[in-house]
Amino acid sequence: MNTNISPKVQPLDASQIPAARPSKFKLALRELWRAPLSAKFGILVVCGYIFIAIFAPWLTHYGESEIVGGPFEEWGKKFLLGTDNLGRDMFTRLLYGARNTIGIAFVTTCLAFLIGGISGILAAILGGWPDQIMSRVVDILMAIPSLIFSLLLLTIFGTSIPVLVIIIAVLDSTRVFRLARAVSLNVVVMDYVEAARLRGEGLAWITLREVLPNIMPPLVAEFGLRFCFVFLTIAALSFLGLGIQPPTADWGSMVRDNATLISYGDITPLLPAGAIALLTVGVNFIVDWFLHKTSGLKDGQ
Repeated sequence: MNTNISPKVQPLDASQIPAARPSKFKLALRELWRAPLSAKFGILVVCGYIFIAIFAPWLTHYGESEIVGGPFEEWGKKFLLGTDNLGRDMFTRLLYGARNTIGIAFVTTCLAFLIGGISGILAAILGGWPDQIMSRVVDILMAIPSLIFSLLLLTIFGTSIPVLVIIIAVLDSTRVFRLARAVSLNVVVMDYVEAARLRGEGLAWITLREVLPNIMPPLVAEFGLRFCFVFLTIAALSFLGLGIQPPTADWGSMVRDNATLISYGDITPLLPAGAIALLTVGVNFIVDWFLHKTSGLKDGQ
């Protein structure tokens, strides 16, 4: 006689089944949907500029420096926004200016964060005389007006794009250094950092695994603000003749080359200036929303 009695299987209640966790993509879409109108506008503007910068050669029939008509021709079907002082299509120059100005500003900002971020974190971790030396060097550089110092260095070393990127990145990295050092000082005193040191972890491990992930929100927000300051600086230098050099299209130099049209009531020189202003507003809307989100998450914790 078989005495084994199989236990009765109880059916699972639907409420007891854990819900599937949404993917990161769905979470990102959910956050974007909940974003305020200003943040959505900023994201739309930035995405539009990125699209123009990538596909600029396919959005126009003319070349970046191609002379296609007479100087200062009016807006029309042939030239959507007229021509500049040399007879180049303004619409084409505006599209290529987005690629050049935004691309160079993005590379410069990344280099500034690489220099200033790493040195600021190292200064906070090492402390002592390394921190004092780096901090005093940064104080000296910050005491000099950035635009005047940039003009001086560009006059000495030339106005090529690599020189422009390096000079602005080094000068702008001082601001990144101050922020990275300030927020890192609040992290290096934590118990988990001390535990990592007691385990014998190296400087690279502590920097990349313990400190950097915990200071990312303020650094990401600062990246957006620094990006705005960098491309505004590049545009200002180009307007003064020491930034991106012709025939490369740049919004700052486009304002300078066509400034005489304002005397005749033509708003063409204001178009590149408006492109600069619109991108600045869009990026700042995104940064404000990001700061609000991160501060809300911190308060919720």
